[in-house]
Amino acid sequence: MAKGDEPALFTKVTVYSLLACVAQFAVGFVFAQKWGNKCSAVDRWVLVWLFYDAIVHFTLEGPFVYMSLVGNVATSDGPLAELWKEYGKADERWLYSDPTIVSLELLTVVLDGFLALLLVYAIIKDKHYRHFVQITLCVCELYGGWMTFCPDWLIGSPNLNTSNWLYLWVYLVFFNGIWVVVPGLLLWQSWRDLRSMHQHPKKKNR
Repeated sequence: MAKGDEPALFTKVTVYSLLACVAQFAVGFVFAQKWGNKCSAVDRWVLVWLFYDAIVHFTLEGPFVYMSLVGNVATSDGPLAELWKEYGKADERWLYSDPTIVSLELLTVVLDGFLALLLVYAIIKDKHYRHFVQITLCVCELYGGWMTFCPDWLIGSPNLNTSNWLYLWVYLVFFNGIWVVVPGLLLWQSWRDLRSMHQHPKKKNR
């Protein structure tokens, strides 16, 4: 693509969509500081992610599921429809109610969204089931990411538009990659903490 074509990528919808994502993260950060003030520094950042995760599931993916069940994004109107149409430039399956995508998003909104809130509560209240919920949520998130892209990869990725850096590196890689990297890190945290819990009682019993 010629350099002169790149500015055309940034429309008003592009800017407001990216700003909306930043605003959601900012809200998650504020919530984490408010309710996680007694948690460790690491867990406060975990709370930032979980609040952001839940906000995205409920406020972005929830409306997507609704639009997809009553019609599709391509024929819907409104700010959220425009946001999803923007993302649909990179992955057109989100425009036309692809059954695999809608099925995954139903699971994501209903299960992952509420698991994220339950995990927030478990961390803040230091509940014994914290890591059980954390592992379950992370596995669900990673499964969702795999099933979002693997079916399309197997048929040559006909629905993915990787023709420019915005669609490839921002929409597809970054906005999907964070739901791989962060759950992966949280799984490592759970493994480390559970290992520590398992080792200390053994030392006491000797």
